[in-house]
Amino acid sequence: MTQITADPSFAHETRSVERFMNRATTDLPELVRSVVDSHRHLRGPLLVVLREIQDRLGYIDPDVVPLVAAELNLSRADVHGVVTFYRDFRSEPPGRKTLRICRAEACQAMGSELLVNALEQALGIKVGQTTTDGSTTLDQVFCLGNCALGPAAQIDGRLYGRLDRDQVIDIVRTGRS
Repeated sequence: MTQITADPSFAHETRSVERFMNRATTDLPELVRSVVDSHRHLRGPLLVVLREIQDRLGYIDPDVVPLVAAELNLSRADVHGVVTFYRDFRSEPPGRKTLRICRAEACQAMGSELLVNALEQALGIKVGQTTTDGSTTLDQVFCLGNCALGPAAQIDGRLYGRLDRDQVIDIVRTGRS
């Protein structure tokens, strides 16, 4: 197994769930207003605004959509369309551990589907879901840029290559990443 340090530009992927704001105590209108105000000077700030909100909350709460739409003078459909179009936006809280398995052609050729099947079986969930205890989210990505070291996965923001079934299951079970 090869571990590769994640690119700092993907810092949002490495955030621990404990570092997210508590949704129950967060004033959403104030949060949205603050984020929008800090990016209002940008042309077409929707993506940047949504990214920052997700960085703070861990996901895009559905209650945020109409607030962002009103603040940016967009329709709810426009904001909802962006949230649902881009796979990096999530509308449910992520698990405490996030696994992203590469399913691009190079990783498929090296056995990524075996990893996906093993993880789905071990976790009792399908790709795109979070375990009922909130411990783990299993996602797919269609290239991590680690093709020479496939199959690859990103686990809590750390990039791994040359993974096999036993290694990825061990990482999930021991919490080692």
